[in-house]
Amino acid sequence: MRNHIIGEDYELWDIVTDGPLATTKKNAEGVDVSKTRADCTAEDLKKWEKNVKAKKCLVYGLGPDEYSRVQSCTTAKEIWGTLQVVHEGTPQVKRFRGTLLYSQYENFTMKEGETIQEIYTRFTTLTNELKSLGRIILE
Repeated sequence: MRNHIIGEDYELWDIVTDGPLATTKKNAEGVDVSKTRADCTAEDLKKWEKNVKAKKCLVYGLGPDEYSRVQSCTTAKEIWGTLQVVHEGTPQVKRFRGTLLYSQYENFTMKEGETIQEIYTRFTTLTNELKSLGRIILE
């Protein structure tokens, strides 16, 4: 997904990870309040336009069940965060999954009747999953 969004527009990934920014201003009492459209600068509007493009990239590939989880999100960052929790789990689940996968990596052996191609595919899948969880195998 990251590569797809960066391929569309490099700045979109910043919007997904950081949010559209510049959405509040200080009122007369010094309290942060949401900006109205009239208060927005051209740069603010450009950021919000990029937020809409990033949201479009994120939701176009979703099925009905996943879309129902994110339809109330207002920013691409919210959508991305929701999808991460749904697909990757909470930090505790990710740690447990990483530990489990690393154990599978350490105990990796050929199964009876397995071809070289099947071993390679299984091993590559395992190392890619570890990499996606931040556990990079250097050897």
